[in-house]
Amino acid sequence: MEQESKELRKAGLKVTHPRMRILQLFEEGGVRHLTAEDIYKRMLDNQEDIGLATVYRVLTQFEAAGIVVKHNFEGGQAVYELDRGEHHDHMIDVDNGKVIEFFSAEIERLQNDIADQHGYVIEGHSLVLYVRSKGAKRT
Repeated sequence: MEQESKELRKAGLKVTHPRMRILQLFEEGGVRHLTAEDIYKRMLDNQEDIGLATVYRVLTQFEAAGIVVKHNFEGGQAVYELDRGEHHDHMIDVDNGKVIEFFSAEIERLQNDIADQHGYVIEGHSLVLYVRSKGAKRT
């Protein structure tokens, strides 16, 4: 709890029970990408008295403070993950919505080479691949 308190204060946010609990959910490990509804359901499962509107408000504050990153993947709800400051890309399983993180130095090099060939320098980017398991049938 001490670490979460420090993180909130460092971001300029007051330490409140909802903020502490939501931050703890992200830091507990397991699933790294959570929707607001996922967080709300976990709160309900733990008999926490935190409403869905509060969850959304806290996530918006966390995003503004740089604690979480919000992703709006195609065809799905917004998902949030802790901003750990390390770049990675995502694959989304189109059949079950699973989010898979990956990093490829080769892809990063190719993107930089392409930008350079066109006279640009990449300031930031997001790569999302929509995938299906090789054995799965197309719907």
